[in-house]
Amino acid sequence: MKILEDALKRNAKTLSEYGSKQLLAEYKIPVTKEQVAKTADEAVAMASEIGYPVVLKGSGEELSHKTELNLIALDLADEKSVREAFQELTSNPKADVKEVLIQQMVKGDREFVVGLTRDPQFGPCVMFGLGGIFTEILEDVAFRVAPLTRWDAMDMMNDIRGKKILDAFRGKPAVDREALADILLAVGQIGTDHDQVNEIDINPLKLINGKPIAVDALVVLGSEEK
Repeated sequence: MKILEDALKRNAKTLSEYGSKQLLAEYKIPVTKEQVAKTADEAVAMASEIGYPVVLKGSGEELSHKTELNLIALDLADEKSVREAFQELTSNPKADVKEVLIQQMVKGDREFVVGLTRDPQFGPCVMFGLGGIFTEILEDVAFRVAPLTRWDAMDMMNDIRGKKILDAFRGKPAVDREALADILLAVGQIGTDHDQVNEIDINPLKLINGKPIAVDALVVLGSEEK
């Protein structure tokens, strides 16, 4: 796969968020609408194409901790706010930001995490659980060894303590479990197809009308070619 080949030739340790989502999209995992801008004018044009409100994020393979570096501007509703955010991100004293990710804003308070880790004994393992700020606080996750069956994927959803969050509540639809299972299966497939992918972190995975979509993602690479 070209995106992986190019990154490995550069000895990149990670894919950028944009590159990570391109890899996910190759496996039919739904991702936010987004483009990369190098100028404020490009950012405004892309925001208009995507549709307001938008999110701006510092973009690059070295920028994996964007929240800590204050490299995210949320819920931008017009051209003026996009220009101001672009200027702030590209002049951040803590990071060398050469390009900015312009991204669809996905609202909603249900957040999940989907991941892949490569265990020395079992190989690629898929993770699913509660995401966002709750990932580290609650540690409510389930693991299965890849490749997964659809039964495995469904069983993972029932394994977490907070599984009721998948159901309909407060007027919000239930999570589309079949679509979520497709994502878990796809992440496992990436792990089995590409030995050079050491980790995948999709966090948060949010919902649009019950359908899961990857809002943020990081792919960590190793040096081995399959």
